[in-house]
Amino acid sequence: MQAVKTTQDGITVTIEVSPNSDKFQITGYNEWRKTLEVKIKSIPTKGKANKELIKEFSTLTNKPVEIISGHKSRQKTLKIFDVDKNSFLMILEKGKKELD
Repeated sequence: MQAVKTTQDGITVTIEVSPNSDKFQITGYNEWRKTLEVKIKSIPTKGKANKELIKEFSTLTNKPVEIISGHKSRQKTLKIFDVDKNSFLMILEKGKKELD
């Protein structure tokens, strides 16, 4: 999965956000854009969507998260600290199974 890249102090994750959804949900991987597709409840006003993304990904991984690019775009890059790519992919897989 090319959306997840290893860095010195964690990983970066390229995501594409769909706001104004029923609930927070990672819906899949876009092969063409090489992004993780994420639905969020918030509307993109006054940073609400960004705050929700940071909160949900922090909760999902139990690690600090920050947005490093795309603050005003649907396509964003998140930095998740102190986690490796394999651990993150296992968290995603576990979350996917819980949704099924």
